[in-house]
Amino acid sequence: MELERPRDPERPERFAIAAMATGDIAAVTRIERACFTTIWPSDAFYNELSSNKLAHYFVGRVGDRIVAYGGVWVILEDSHITTLAVDPAYRGRRFGETLLLRLIDEAIERGAAWITLEVRESNTIAQQLYRKYGFTTVTMRHGYYSDDNESALIMWAGSLKSELYHNRLRVLRRRFES
Repeated sequence: MELERPRDPERPERFAIAAMATGDIAAVTRIERACFTTIWPSDAFYNELSSNKLAHYFVGRVGDRIVAYGGVWVILEDSHITTLAVDPAYRGRRFGETLLLRLIDEAIERGAAWITLEVRESNTIAQQLYRKYGFTTVTMRHGYYSDDNESALIMWAGSLKSELYHNRLRVLRRRFES
């Protein structure tokens, strides 16, 4: 999936998404450090890419620079967004939304009927984006984040196989691309 969103009419930005490779891990770790206080170690990404057959990770690039990444596990009809981050210098350009769409598409392509994720209780911007794509809060995990004991909202979107959800995605894509 590619998206061209000009920031400056003279210099359009092309955001391209590709499967994450082991050579991308250093750049992903750089973004991880910039976005989160508790980070995944590099070997966690290596293990996800090399050993976890349920894991599907992607990076988003502007030119040659990796500026975003995300991952989803698909286990039969269930899927779980494990991580999604955008380099702080590249936020506000809808790259996170583009990557979220890619993760949802991956889950659907692999037969998932449901998708879930955890999000910090304080991260209202991410929560808004997830609600836009049909996620609802189903419960809270108190003290989920070990760095500051913040709670996580557990959000789910269901009926990924339904015509209603596919119609929702079509409408959102049209709005997004216009």
